[in-house]
Amino acid sequence: MKKISWLIVFGSLILYCCKKEKQDEVLQDNLLLIKGGVFINKKSNLYKKNVFVGDFYIGRFEVTQKEWIEIMGNNPSEFKADNLPVEMVSWYDCITYCIKKSKKDGLKPYYKIYKDSIDSFNKSEFDTIKWLVKINPKANGYRLPTEIEWEYAAGGGQLSRHYTYSGSNMVEDVAWYWRNCGDTLLTQHWDYKIIEKNNCKTHPVGDKAPNELGLYDMTGNVREWCTDWYENNKMPGGHFRSQRGGGWIGVELYSENSDRGYFEASGVGPDQGFRICRNKS
Repeated sequence: MKKISWLIVFGSLILYCCKKEKQDEVLQDNLLLIKGGVFINKKSNLYKKNVFVGDFYIGRFEVTQKEWIEIMGNNPSEFKADNLPVEMVSWYDCITYCIKKSKKDGLKPYYKIYKDSIDSFNKSEFDTIKWLVKINPKANGYRLPTEIEWEYAAGGGQLSRHYTYSGSNMVEDVAWYWRNCGDTLLTQHWDYKIIEKNNCKTHPVGDKAPNELGLYDMTGNVREWCTDWYENNKMPGGHFRSQRGGGWIGVELYSENSDRGYFEASGVGPDQGFRICRNKS
């Protein structure tokens, strides 16, 4: 009898631990826990090096217009619907969203904006804002992913099958991009006039297949802002902020996991959105 009692207690502990681990894997707002590790990041700021990525949380979906309106009280998007990804948002807009949402959810903001100060590191001739933005790396609030985190998550993390796109080698399986996001499937060469005439646009988040980690739309739909300055061995940081994942306007190449995009931090576009991230405390 005593042995059976101990077995019941032991079994209950196992069930509790499994349940607790499952709860830790998914936070509110569909944030998934990404288990860290080492991977070869071929085109990041740490060019051609083995990069270690720590554990972090990232949004299962791109931030929707409904989520944006709840925090910001407006909707700048060109294509409007609650479950479409928010677009026409600058890097500064996304940072502001992260700060406001963190405060609303009782978290310590990762970013702090000094609107009266110009960022001396910002060398962009196109950025019309140039606010000074400082970070608190130990804060538990929302933030944008780093380029390294983004590529690691898009590629499937430790579950990676090394697909070209996020979840498949066939872009159509996982992405809304210029050929398939309009009234008919386009088969000719890329032409913006044809794209416009075909009513190409964003689509509801989560309609395509997820990647190995259960993340949706890491390929296509909208380009996603990252927190980093864009830099490589020819261009120093301070000019543009990084973007990843391609968008509905972009060609297949721009949707590859390894492809790096960039834009001035104050810039906006109808194929430009983001997803949120958090440190694992």
